[in-house]
Amino acid sequence: MSMTDPIADYLTAIRNAIQAKKKFVDIKASNLKRDITQILLEQGYIKDYANYDDGVQGIIRIFLKYDEKNRNAINQIDRASTPGLRKYAGVDKLPRVKSNLGIAIMSTSKGVMTNKRAKTENVGGEVLCYV
Repeated sequence: MSMTDPIADYLTAIRNAIQAKKKFVDIKASNLKRDITQILLEQGYIKDYANYDDGVQGIIRIFLKYDEKNRNAINQIDRASTPGLRKYAGVDKLPRVKSNLGIAIMSTSKGVMTNKRAKTENVGGEVLCYV
């Protein structure tokens, strides 16, 4: 049986665009991908994003952020939870990423948020990815 993981595909498209030093990357839209993209924007990992309607599902165009030395703001972006192995974290065991310099993006009962916001909101949930 073939399984797809749209979040892993989303993260891989961003990684590939960074490797190729692209200015932007287009990704098929979903509400979860929009929420993750909004968090990346709020945390300063991307410049901006735009939603386009293609008549089917929509497209998210993510504008990648580089510094003056052409280094990307995202050093590493990895999938944590997969369809075959979900990873959950309670409020007392929220993940720390790179000694709290990075973020973990989580899906909680109060929506998609970072691990730091989940701690202040006192909720746990599924760990989607690490940035």
